[in-house]
Amino acid sequence: MSDSSDDAAFSSAEREAIRERLAAERAETSARIAALNREFEAIVASHALVAVDDEHDPEGSSTAFERAHTAALLTQARDHLIALDEALERLDRGGYGRCAVCGEPIPAERLEARPTATTCVRCATAHPR
Repeated sequence: MSDSSDDAAFSSAEREAIRERLAAERAETSARIAALNREFEAIVASHALVAVDDEHDPEGSSTAFERAHTAALLTQARDHLIALDEALERLDRGGYGRCAVCGEPIPAERLEARPTATTCVRCATAHPR
């Protein structure tokens, strides 16, 4: 699927606009990861010297939740960064905007909403993750 005929789906100006959008979203995601890393480290550091008993300390459960919540957001952001890198690779290879399942073009509206989409709506619905 990564032959040069896939490139015909987008003009060079459209490919450049897609690249710029993906790069901007990548920069935002990298900044979010850095901020979440700082937040996570601050949570850990603020409780490192305190003996927190999550089970009996009224603040302990909220600390554990806060730490878990921040860790989950960090995981999501890292996964999104990987998806953005993969989308940029598909753009370079000429496969961006093609469904990985059926090979049909992914509608522009879907790519606008989810620029890292790898499947069309039909295939995404038929093969949920």
